[in-house]
Amino acid sequence: MKLKAAVIFIVTFFFASLSAVPAPWHKWESKIDGKVVCAQTSPGDGWRQLTGAYKDVRCERPVRDGSKKGSNDR
Repeated sequence: MKLKAAVIFIVTFFFASLSAVPAPWHKWESKIDGKVVCAQTSPGDGWRQLTGAYKDVRCERPVRDGSKKGSNDR
């Protein structure tokens, strides 16, 4: 019985991971000096998020579908 539960868990985890997409990248602007960085999460309280979501670490490839989720298409 434990083996069956373990197999079900592993199969479920495997298929769930196939549908996972990476988090999008965003441009963040410093409230102090206006410097812009690209990050997946806020660098801190002194930053505001600029518009748009990107697929890459340099914030050069926008997410095409307009959603906040990342995308694996090229």
